[in-house]
Amino acid sequence: MAVYLDVVFNLPINKTFIYSCAAEKQVSRGYRIVAPFGNRELLGYVIDKKKEKPESDFEIKNIIRIIDKRPVFNSETVDLASWISSMYLCSAGEALCLMIPGGRREHEGDLLFTDDTAAEYKISTMASQQNQAIAAIRAVKDHMFYLHGVTGSGKTNVFLTIAKDMLQNGKGVIYLVPEISLTHQVVAVFKAEFGSEVAILHSGFTPSERLKTWLSILEGKQKLVIGVRSAVFAPLKNLGLIIIDEEHENTYKSNFTPRYHARQVAMFRAKKEKALLLMGSATPSVEAYYGMKTGKLAYFHLPQRLSGGSMPQVEIVDMKEQSGPFSDKLITEINAAYNSGKQCILFLNRRGFSYFFRCASCGFEMKCLRCSVSLTFHKQKNRMICHYCGYKTSPPSVCPKCNSLDVGYLGFGTELIEEQMAVLFPQLTVKRVDTDTVKKKQELAHILRDFKEGKIDVLLGTQMVAKGLNFPKVSLVGIICADTSLHLPDFRASERTFNLIVQVAGRAGRFSPDGKVIIQTYQTENTAIKLASGHKIDDYYTGEIKIRKELGFPPFSRLVRLVFRGKYLQKTIKAAEDFYAHHHEKLKPFAGLLGPAECPLSRIAKNFRYHIIIRTFKFTKLHSLLADIFAEYKPPAGVYVEVDIDPVSLL
Repeated sequence: MAVYLDVVFNLPINKTFIYSCAAEKQVSRGYRIVAPFGNRELLGYVIDKKKEKPESDFEIKNIIRIIDKRPVFNSETVDLASWISSMYLCSAGEALCLMIPGGRREHEGDLLFTDDTAAEYKISTMASQQNQAIAAIRAVKDHMFYLHGVTGSGKTNVFLTIAKDMLQNGKGVIYLVPEISLTHQVVAVFKAEFGSEVAILHSGFTPSERLKTWLSILEGKQKLVIGVRSAVFAPLKNLGLIIIDEEHENTYKSNFTPRYHARQVAMFRAKKEKALLLMGSATPSVEAYYGMKTGKLAYFHLPQRLSGGSMPQVEIVDMKEQSGPFSDKLITEINAAYNSGKQCILFLNRRGFSYFFRCASCGFEMKCLRCSVSLTFHKQKNRMICHYCGYKTSPPSVCPKCNSLDVGYLGFGTELIEEQMAVLFPQLTVKRVDTDTVKKKQELAHILRDFKEGKIDVLLGTQMVAKGLNFPKVSLVGIICADTSLHLPDFRASERTFNLIVQVAGRAGRFSPDGKVIIQTYQTENTAIKLASGHKIDDYYTGEIKIRKELGFPPFSRLVRLVFRGKYLQKTIKAAEDFYAHHHEKLKPFAGLLGPAECPLSRIAKNFRYHIIIRTFKFTKLHSLLADIFAEYKPPAGVYVEVDIDPVSLL
């Protein structure tokens, strides 16, 4: 006797395949199996089991082996995979592979936590504004709520209280954080309050460790899950609450197929499972801010800092009048902070020593052989490195093009700043924090603990030090160069710059009224920089929303981006042009098509890239048409098409 299994695979083929299995074998919906597929053996996911043989005009093959001793996903997970497949135009197998630990590892940044004492992080006494926020959240009728609070206003304590409500009522909680730098303190807070009920799901663990945690959640042993983007899939029973901390962050959007956004997945789960989606940030996404101001999204504003802190004093320094990466003002303030027993955070969103090699004789710039980007010089490794594909080569001593000796490096990264700090401030203990220096699981946690204990005077780093950190002795924040993301050819470049400045500045003066922020820039009149320095949140969003409305960009429209990539330039261009020629008439009544055009990052990892950007005010109809098109569309051999619904980057 045999039973018959409906199986899906991690392939861009959105259909179910039928296999047979001996009836006595323990296998059903929710199991992973290995099955023959063509001349390969593939990992598959069983989504249904039938006793009767289906009618077929093909040979039904037997599975090769069963991987699991018990189901690793349930009906809710299958339903969620089906929605992801439909929403992001991928296969159900690709969606399940993304969700189930051991299917595919997503690189989201490790989730680290420290063993800080529980007493330090126990829920603290609430201020009146926090109590008002909690009352507003408890009274909400809809399934979404936004907590818009300035940096240091105590949003985490509000989240903690609402999570406690849910757990006491027997409901499950998912707490999402965007990246590594925000996680260790959040985990410490929740571990102190809820102990063994906390599960941590993230890509830093091995697949077997993640699967063990996943099964523990699936069996109901743990009811509070903390993690980065993919933790939104956690198979919690009786889900009551999803928290998205720092909702505005781009890291909630996946860079791989399926290109899901954790916020959209959370919105779907909250509505379907009758849970509350609670989002929060000091700098909401423009879409969220617009929702709040138009009454579509219930919210509460926390305008005041707790713990005796006040908003820091901010000064903009024009670097056109300075030489080198340090202004006279920043040097003076670093010394003043040190002499008064305080600490400093220096932020630069660019790692490496200097970010391009240039010949003064012929103008040659050294670019990656596989990508259309400049190589970054890493002095300690003595290597030119591509930050997109990882290509490495030795730094040249003469121009590779004209053999001139008149060559040099332009721009500066965190490695150069670290070297200059040692020259300018030999008496200070400086620690650099970026992906070049923080390699091991607990390394960042140890550095941050040393910083908290006063063993480090200056913390220098990239986005790892930009957000979420909460240290009482930090009185000064220096933004080495505020312009790094302003010139990117993306309509969200201004928003990202504004968010980053506000968030980094928020690290200063959280516990005392003497906080200072020095913003170094070559564009002192730029709107995003000026309004961020004055902490004029509403003014910035009002102006940005007006611009978006005039241009017809989100939140007033929705975008779909199709990226055609391949190793042969002409073949890639032709694929993009042919797609446009065949489909633009069908799409034109519901959307405007821009392109095909070369992507701003025109080549990555030896693949040429062309894109078509589709803008629509009739998303449902457009989405349905695209689903029909891609159900039939087969790109030419050697060309791959990335479908990105609601892209957060156009690079």
